[in-house]
Amino acid sequence: MAETNIESLIRSLVTPLLKHPQALSITQHSDGRYHRYIIDTDPSDVGRLIGRQGHVAAALRTVVEGSQSRRANSKRVRLLINDHRH
Repeated sequence: MAETNIESLIRSLVTPLLKHPQALSITQHSDGRYHRYIIDTDPSDVGRLIGRQGHVAAALRTVVEGSQSRRANSKRVRLLINDHRH
């Protein structure tokens, strides 16, 4: 089975939600346990990514984490939305 390109998956899921898709940037950081993908976008679009009570963010995390292969030695994927308000 082919490996999923997580960054392109995130970009394809997030871009239709944004009013300013040109401001989207995704950075990856890896440590011992996780591959962290940090989403930065225009401050006015942050609420669109989080959604009411975090429902949109939870759905994005579910899809991204579910796309990962289930090998025992693979790192877990974490999706973080940079909230510029805090």
